[in-house]
Amino acid sequence: MSTEQLANMRRNYTRDGLLEEHAPLEPFALFERWFNDAVATELPPVEPNAMMLATADEAGQPHCRVLLLKGLDAQGFVFYSNYNSAKGQQLAQQSRAAMTFFWPALERQVRIEGVVEQVSAEESDAYFNVRPLGSRLGAWASEQSQPLSGRDELESALALIEQRYAGNQHPPRPAHWGGYRLLPQRIEFWQGRTCRLHDRLNYLLQADGSWYRERLAP
Repeated sequence: MSTEQLANMRRNYTRDGLLEEHAPLEPFALFERWFNDAVATELPPVEPNAMMLATADEAGQPHCRVLLLKGLDAQGFVFYSNYNSAKGQQLAQQSRAAMTFFWPALERQVRIEGVVEQVSAEESDAYFNVRPLGSRLGAWASEQSQPLSGRDELESALALIEQRYAGNQHPPRPAHWGGYRLLPQRIEFWQGRTCRLHDRLNYLLQADGSWYRERLAP
């Protein structure tokens, strides 16, 4: 594809708007409303709970990947991973992270920034136990982010785990696998508008636990 073709790829956003009178004073209610809209509207292959998670390593190099949101409460946004993975090591070194949700059918995105902490072992156990059995065994078999000699090495590791837990429908959760919760300090709601004059409402967490809302220029 040529540079000219790329330069001419664009979409005019006309579906909706985001005005202050239609937005609550705190961000969680608006996120839940938008998320429910995405679940009702987005069609496969889009996964409404898919998000980009950005972390940084010791050198300050950013790293970004797609994950799935697996929990939401008044504290923050929950996802799961191998604690020894690249992202796990980065979060151990630098707890600040950012995530972005994009729902193209709704012409919306949400940007979230804050501090990440591990969830309790009980919360990790509860989620692990509702995962498909294959995913639970895979959490044991994969040394996430470590080099492999080939696909055969991974499949051999899985075969050994399947043998170890043969007949067991409830293997325990590996200690190296569990959840994280991003505690938001900033949440921005972006609604596409015509002529690239998008609506952006930005929520900032205050020292007293309240939220300050402001409009940002597109």
